[in-house]
Amino acid sequence: MTHEPLTDEEIDRALLDLPTWVYDGTGVRRTVTCDSFMSGIRLVEAVAAVAEELDHHPDIDIRYRDVTVTCWTHTTGGVTEADLELARRVEALVTLG
Repeated sequence: MTHEPLTDEEIDRALLDLPTWVYDGTGVRRTVTCDSFMSGIRLVEAVAAVAEELDHHPDIDIRYRDVTVTCWTHTTGGVTEADLELARRVEALVTLG
């Protein structure tokens, strides 16, 4: 998987398959409102497990029941295919519950 930054157009095209994610010019992010604080913590743990598996780690912010995951490659300062794969995997976790 390449770690070269993608263009804005490539990111926009990829997000057509991830409509709950937004590109903010730096990274792609999604906020999930969980049923409870503890379900948010369980989501964070699941995201952490996927991140370890992929050896690619997002920024995670939890505010009570809201969990925000931001994917961007710090070493390139932009979004790479690795970030999109991580976003797809996070989306699958959220969708499958």
